[in-house]
Amino acid sequence: MRSDGDRWGITESVGATALGVAAARAAETHRQDGLVRDPYAEEFVLAAGPKARTPVVRAFDDETGLSSTYIGVRSRFFDRFCAQSAGGVIQTVILAAGLDTRALRLPWPAGSTVFEIDQAAVLAFKDRVLAGRDGGGARRVLVPVDLREDWPEALLAAGFAPTRPSAWLVEGLLPYLPARAEADLFDRIDALSGAGSRVAIEHFDPAALEDRSEELSALLGIDLTELMYLDHREDPADRLRRRGWAVSWTQATDFAKAHQRDLDLVQFGGLTRFVEATKPKPLSMTA
Repeated sequence: MRSDGDRWGITESVGATALGVAAARAAETHRQDGLVRDPYAEEFVLAAGPKARTPVVRAFDDETGLSSTYIGVRSRFFDRFCAQSAGGVIQTVILAAGLDTRALRLPWPAGSTVFEIDQAAVLAFKDRVLAGRDGGGARRVLVPVDLREDWPEALLAAGFAPTRPSAWLVEGLLPYLPARAEADLFDRIDALSGAGSRVAIEHFDPAALEDRSEELSALLGIDLTELMYLDHREDPADRLRRRGWAVSWTQATDFAKAHQRDLDLVQFGGLTRFVEATKPKPLSMTA
């Protein structure tokens, strides 16, 4: 989402990072102590063909590497969020869904719907690979729209019910949005969320990310400054708290330690937080 009107294939630009994340999930799946089990992840990389072997994919597909370890930790956090939300929510929205496969690989309550929002080309590639696959119990609804466009209208047209509680996943997205677009994103999430809705967010500190952009670019084999916006923006936890949401967060390094993984490296110290927030019900609804 780095420049206005740009589009990319699955082996280019942000599409290549989606393949890299899939490669990391595949690496975690192969680990005996893997934090995520994704039987589809490796199929995406294979389906993309020889062009998929980009530097970022190679950086992510090492089972013991920092990149795959971080994606394993991140995936576990968002998987746990989905499981915790399942009791009171039957509609989940994955923003910039990329090659996410939670609709298939996680258990869902009967009647659940998972809306996947992303560019049409990315979703079309994913659907070709997943054709005929079933699992999880959720109805999977694709919403092919760019997040810089009127995605709320497209989501509503796809059957999303804004008066009902919903769960939102904001994973691997925010650094690719400029500050104004990020503010709009959370305004729209708030406007579309019924009481009892929840949101999970991967939040990179822009200043810390800028400080470490050179070493992270070297680690991933891709120039992050060409893909990401590092301008100052309000912390999403503060933004949601101002709107009345109940907010909690954990440092990615601490969440990793709780799952017997080590992210206490220079690249991750103070860089990433995992944020959760719940939109409270009015007092008249809770009495």
